[in-house]
Amino acid sequence: MTLTVKAEMASNSGIGISMLVSVEETATLLRIGRTTAYELVMCGRIQSVKVGRRRLVLREGIERYVDELVRTQNELSSNAR
Repeated sequence: MTLTVKAEMASNSGIGISMLVSVEETATLLRIGRTTAYELVMCGRIQSVKVGRRRLVLREGIERYVDELVRTQNELSSNAR
């Protein structure tokens, strides 16, 4: 499963969907709190980069995190049977 990012998060510059998003935008995309998003980024569960003073999240990193969640939950449900 891959995360399809909605066009509402696209930049207004006309370039299209950016490859990097802020931690706040990550929290919005994942429907989690900002603090939780920062914790996931800082512990490395969601891949990010530092650009100047800003911490930005790779969209691919968000997709990998969601894929990891799905895989983990599928494994847990398989073992529970």
